[in-house]
Amino acid sequence: MAEVVKFTPQDFKSDQEVKWCPGCGDHAILSSVQKALPEVASTLHYTKERFVFVSGIGCSSRFPYYMNTYGFHGIHGRAAAIATGVKVANPTLSVWEITGDGDALAIGGNHFIHAVRRNIDINIILFNNEIYGLTKGQYSPTSKMGVITKTSPFGTVEHPFRPGELVIGAQGKFFARSLDAEVKLSTEILVEAAKHDGTSVVEMLVNCVIYNDRTHANFTDKDVREDRVIVLRHGEKMLFGKNKDKGLILDGQALRLKVVTVGQDGYTLDDILVHDATNPNPGLHMMLVNMEYPELPVALGVIRKVKDTTYDDNVRDQVLDVQKKAKIHSMDELLRSGETWEVK
Repeated sequence: MAEVVKFTPQDFKSDQEVKWCPGCGDHAILSSVQKALPEVASTLHYTKERFVFVSGIGCSSRFPYYMNTYGFHGIHGRAAAIATGVKVANPTLSVWEITGDGDALAIGGNHFIHAVRRNIDINIILFNNEIYGLTKGQYSPTSKMGVITKTSPFGTVEHPFRPGELVIGAQGKFFARSLDAEVKLSTEILVEAAKHDGTSVVEMLVNCVIYNDRTHANFTDKDVREDRVIVLRHGEKMLFGKNKDKGLILDGQALRLKVVTVGQDGYTLDDILVHDATNPNPGLHMMLVNMEYPELPVALGVIRKVKDTTYDDNVRDQVLDVQKKAKIHSMDELLRSGETWEVK
């Protein structure tokens, strides 16, 4: 067996100048990816040549230029279609789709949900800053209702998508969420996404300092973050808070999640739910992805990770099965099959 090459984050940095705005959360996500890939390569025994980054249009979609890997900068909303083609054509590649909340969920919405439904073995990183940044501040499918933007001067009247809800509704098997500033957590999540066999969707909550500054601030600011977000890890209690004494329970009568404090009102550690990311039943996972502050903490980490067959594996198996059963094995046999005529 060939010796496994040990990579560093520097090995995945291109020589291109990063042209995102200073302070943009995209910088932190780029760092997280470049930190994750050496571990992915080491764990899965991948060479650099096996990594491909595909993007659509938007601020996030400049990403392939900043990676020292193969890349494809596509057109608006079509990153999922291109990534699907790349993976099916060469299943040995580790394909990463970089997209934004506008690129993926508006013009690219149909491609997005069907990539998830088909469970193609690609990794989708969805940058969610709740705005169209590249085109200068129009509201997006994830913008909060009532927000004032260039295209909603009196406040948007549309209900926003929740990406996690959309993924699970499309029969998604892997969904995770992180913050741009949480580089360590993001790196950990991206490694798990790469190891998952099937479509992985990682929603990155990003801050656009120019057109939608502090859109996530009510739960991401450092002085409140511990009490307003919960980091979920498979097999561990759903605890959060500065003192790790707040937890989630399932209110059986109301069939909803509820925050309690351990040691108060008779609640003990035994009452707190244990996170099971591998449960095929999406019910609790749907509740977790839909949690919003102030009623509930915002969930980060790998929320859903369920094994299932993948589109690319099913295509491969079908081709092999057809080849095995086929009565025609060459073009010559095909041309001479069925009804034939001799021309004189």
